Amino acid sequence: MNEERYILFDQYLEGELAVEEKNDFEKQLTEDAQFASEFETFKSVQLQLQNKFGFEEEREAFKENLNQIAEEYFNKKPKVIGLKPWYFAAAASVAVLFGLFFFNYNQYPAFADYNHPEQASFAERGSEDGPLKNAEKEFNAKRYSLAIPHFEAVLAKGKTPEIQFYYGVSLLEESHYLKAEAVFDELKTGNSVYKEKATWYLALSKLKQRDYEGCKKILQGISEDYEDYDEVQLLLDELD
Repeated sequence: MNEERYILFDQYLEGELAVEEKNDFEKQLTEDAQFASEFETFKSVQLQLQNKFGFEEEREAFKENLNQIAEEYFNKKPKVIGLKPWYFAAAASVAVLFGLFFFNYNQYPAFADYNHPEQASFAERGSEDGPLKNAEKEFNAKRYSLAIPHFEAVLAKGKTPEIQFYYGVSLLEESHYLKAEAVFDELKTGNSVYKEKATWYLALSKLKQRDYEGCKKILQGISEDYEDYDEVQLLLDELD
């Protein structure tokens, strides 16, 4: 993540963006999965800081120290035209904040280590150019943002646990957490063959958001009869 994004994320959270800039920011959140993931990381670190420092005065004093460090550092560097000097100090401050807390995140397992979506295979039930075929093609090519509207077109005509599951996975890949979890929750309470898989992906959703306690709680509810229970146990061990 670069310094300019730190500043942009902070400005968005503080309500400092103009209306057009805010709309562009939110549009990028829906279209750029990496951007959305970095934003979630930024928010998580902010929450860690709030929990760690407690009182506003202490947080401000800490940030002031970081600004001084940043100023000393950037004063040794050539000036870059186009950005105000205080932007660099702010960027460096956030970079230091991430440096202080990043090791905590590295102690936990990563979403990518456990996210291994199965290939979809249901196009034979649709026409060669229909939404089901297109959903399968885009999903298997990992173009999840393109697969989502095709899944929605299929589901609008009737729900099946299989299509719901792959739709939920696509939503999670694009960091649409609330929608993905709603899909997985519905499957989790059902009796289809996707019940346990949906529960697993519900846990992965929490993992991707770095909600480690939430992830662990969901994992503990998965039956040992689940076909991939070895991964469940491995993830539980890493979270302990």
